[in-house]
Amino acid sequence: MGAFQGVDFLDVDASFNDEELLARRTARQFVDECVLPAIDQHYREGTFPMELVLQMGELGFFGSNLQGYGCAEMSNVAYGLVMQELERGDSGLRSFVSVQSALVMYPIHTYGTDAQKQRWLPLLQSGKAIGCFGLTEPQFGSNPGGMLTRAARHSNCYVLNGEKMWITNGSIADVAVVWARCEDGRVRGFLVERGTKGFTARDVHGKLSMRASITSGLSFNECEIPAENLLPGVDGLRGPLSCLTQARYGIGWGGIGAAMACYDTALQYAKSRKQFDNKPIAAHQLVQDKLAWMITEISKAQLMALHVGRLKDEGRAEPVHISMLKMNNVWMAREVARMARELLGANGIVEDFGVMRHMNNLESVYTYEGTHDIQRLIIGEHITGIAAFA
Repeated sequence: MGAFQGVDFLDVDASFNDEELLARRTARQFVDECVLPAIDQHYREGTFPMELVLQMGELGFFGSNLQGYGCAEMSNVAYGLVMQELERGDSGLRSFVSVQSALVMYPIHTYGTDAQKQRWLPLLQSGKAIGCFGLTEPQFGSNPGGMLTRAARHSNCYVLNGEKMWITNGSIADVAVVWARCEDGRVRGFLVERGTKGFTARDVHGKLSMRASITSGLSFNECEIPAENLLPGVDGLRGPLSCLTQARYGIGWGGIGAAMACYDTALQYAKSRKQFDNKPIAAHQLVQDKLAWMITEISKAQLMALHVGRLKDEGRAEPVHISMLKMNNVWMAREVARMARELLGANGIVEDFGVMRHMNNLESVYTYEGTHDIQRLIIGEHITGIAAFA
């Protein structure tokens, strides 16, 4: 397959400014030179490319749309383009940056004390520290209101008890943003540092998706943390849900990257693979129909991401807009990956072409940070005024 040249049927590039194009170009070059040559081995072996973390910090990928503390202070559109390119490499890589940026740096930046910000944000931005986000539990995923993890106040500390599950970066994190229910029934966020007594992490093995990503379970057994590790700026589910909104935004852009990778591979393959009368399979109507559907859906997803990104930069994006972005674009990417796999035939299942890796990853992306159906219910409640979660 030839070098990736981009996918831009509707000249969406004309809507990006120089800063945004530079951010994409930087991320695209990083993926081409540093990620793609190594990702198949990491996926095969079930490892994350830790050797890239400090380099991503130097390039400004972590917390890139946040202000201060060494962050790149990109626009939300530029940040989205970085997420797009990282997921063109692999969903695991984009997930690492999403968690670090949207689920760890964002809540510290938005809800933390000055001391918490000064301590953690420069380290997280540079990649010298790694964070994780503990919300999902073994018994509760789509219903965070059922949270069983508890935090009890004891003089100058809080004592945490409970479990979290499906936590990206859990076992390698220097700090975990953990959400727990306090004695007054309110959900609060806490910074739990690696090595804290009573805090343990274990990795999930046997995954057939997101293999180049570290996924863990976290346990808290009479885990004492200093009272100053409480995030004071928010209480209630509004805190973790606002973080998920930030993460879903990046995922909406990331889906485009995975779809671009699969479409580009399928297009090049269809133009070079010859069957029947020694003609390329791209000459057949059924193949062209699939390729036309793919590029149309990618183009629609690009326009939605750009518009929601502009709304976000103007402070006008609502969580429901971002739910629609995540819902549509990940669904689109999953369908594009499946269609690309069909077009490649047997070659579609081997790692050389990358399509099956993207397809398997997208099964997880379709589900996490709010399932496809949960996003629909969020939209449904907004347009009808009636909640249908129960």
